[in-house]
Order: sequence, then structure tokens, then C-alpha cells
Amino acid sequence: MADTFPADAEDKAEPAPDAEQVAILAALAAALPDPVIAVGTEDRVLVANSAARALFPALRERALLQLAIRSPVVLDAIATARANNSGEKVCWLEKAPYDRLFDVHAAPVSSRDLPGIIVVTLKDLTEARRVERMRVDFVSNASHELRTPLASLLGFIETLQGPARDDPHARVRFLEIMCEQARRMARLVDDLLSLSRIEQNEHLRPETPVDLAAIARHVADTFGPVAAEAGVALQIDAPAEAIVPGDRDELIRVAENLIENAIKYGGSGADPRVEVRVALAGGNAVLTVRDHGPGIPPEHLPRLTERFYRVDAGQSRAKGGTGLGLAIVKHIMARHRGRLRIESEPGKGASFIAAMPAWMAE
Repeated sequence: MADTFPADAEDKAEPAPDAEQVAILAALAAALPDPVIAVGTEDRVLVANSAARALFPALRERALLQLAIRSPVVLDAIATARANNSGEKVCWLEKAPYDRLFDVHAAPVSSRDLPGIIVVTLKDLTEARRVERMRVDFVSNASHELRTPLASLLGFIETLQGPARDDPHARVRFLEIMCEQARRMARLVDDLLSLSRIEQNEHLRPETPVDLAAIARHVADTFGPVAAEAGVALQIDAPAEAIVPGDRDELIRVAENLIENAIKYGGSGADPRVEVRVALAGGNAVLTVRDHGPGIPPEHLPRLTERFYRVDAGQSRAKGGTGLGLAIVKHIMARHRGRLRIESEPGKGASFIAAMPAWMAE
């Protein structure tokens, strides 16, 4: 319900608006989802709906608006709307306590019963701007990731059509490189499509009982030869069962990404060992993949699940990484109402901990 602020008897300079009209204005403001504030001739707050009061807790009845909104941009817009007797639209970037962007519209009320009243509406554009930035960054990064192998392919094709046309040794070597670059693009496209599908269904929580322990054992067996070839000891510790409501294919993808990353990037060093563990704790099923490699510098930890973010871009590309693996894991965990936690210290390896609610039998 909107707040309606009665006229102050001691304020003789400002004409008192009609109480019934103010009540109607308050009811209209209360019905709107965006913040709405109505101010009198001295910019004292007259009406504020619940969205406005939630956004600006300092709003008080009959208090000056500037005590709650310390923005020259907004106050100037109100003054201009009053002076010109017309609507005024501005953008307001609020820096504290964090960056927020608002589309602000101030307009006078065309009613003799509400003299000098300016209605201010605010639309929060913060999330829209964040999503737009993410979209732009995503397109830019995806284009860059595809451009590099594509340029390599075109260069080798031109070489094979020209100087290396009759060189069988160069042809064999170049075709191997071209094949690897094509596989890299295919992996990137596959990961992009997977990420898109997961995001589309992120609001739909899976409800099929799935054994996370069996998945971990299966994926560990699958990566056994890969680990042996890399000289990594892959160890698995899982209970007989750890049932969760989930999507089996997506949870397999989680285990594959975490175990493969641990083998690739954490299997080097004096202790080339990767431990995979599944446990039940606190109503959750927890998959932990720990390596004993070089570890991850602390400044990188908060950004590891961002799309295309890499600690070492050159090493990641050389090992076939697309920069999307942990982003996919994060979104799968969000769909399963779980979360991914990463713990690491330089020189002491890293632990990737995926926890999700366990299956509760009725």
C-alpha cells in the first residue's frame, strides 16, 4: 500500500492538495511495480509506493526529497519539469552502495486539485545493462575463440594450395594441424550449444532420482586410461549410493569436466594424484575432485566460472580447453539447486566441490 503523507499545518507556503485526489494518486502509485514518488511544490514527499520505499528507506512523510535521494540529476529533472510544465526524462547512475542505473521520468500532474505536484517514476536498468554487457562480452569472446582456429585453417589451406602443393610431408603435417583446429572449433560449438540448453532449462529443477556415486565411478573409470597416459594416479572413493534429484547426462557432464580439468591442469608436480570423492553430508550429496598440482592464485578464484576465463590461456588452448567447462558446471549446479565451491592455495593443489540436495524419500 502506498504511503500518503498529509499536509503539514505549519507549512503555509505550500497549498494543501485535495485529500481525496491524493488518496487516488496514492492508490494508483501502489498498483505500479516500479518506484513512484510524488512531491509537492517544495519537493517534499507526498506519496511514495512500496517499491520506492524499499529502494530508498530514508523516504519520510513531508520530508524533503533530497534527504532520501541525493542526486542533482533527479532534483534538476523535477525542477525542469515544474518550470516547463512538461515531462522530463533523465538517466541516473547511483554509485553507492553499488552501481545502479535508473531511467527517471518527472512529470507534473494536470489537475487543479493537485497543484504543483510532480510525479517521479524510476525504472531500474541495472540488471538489463548487466545482461547486455554479458551478451556483448559473450559474442566478442566467442567470435575471438572461433576466429583463431579459423584463421589457422585458412592459412594452411592456402599453403597447401600454393607452395606446399607437391610436398607430401608438409601436407601430412598441415592436415594433422588442420584436423586439430577443426576439432577445437567443434568442441567450442558443442560447449556453446550445451551452455545455451542448460540456461534455457535452468528454472526447471530435475526430479528424477540419480545415483551421483555411480556417476562418479563411471566417469572415473572412463578417464582411467587418460589419467594413466598423463602419468596421473586417479583415485575414487564413493559410497554404495548417493541419490539426488537430477539429470543424469548433466551430472555426468559435471563429473567429466571436473575430473578432466584436474587431470589436465592439476596432474603435474611432485604428487601427480587426483582424488574423486562422493559423500553425504548435511542433507547434501557432495562430489569433490581434488588435485595436488600447482594450485590456483587467489585472485583468479572468483572468476574461474566466468565464460572463457582462463588462468593461463595459452596452456588451456594447448590442452584443448574451450574456457566454458566451469561455466557449464556452475549452471548445471544452479539447475540442481546446488553450488560449486573452489578451494586452492598456490603450491597445494585445488579442490572443486559440487554440492546438491540429496534425494528425500517420501
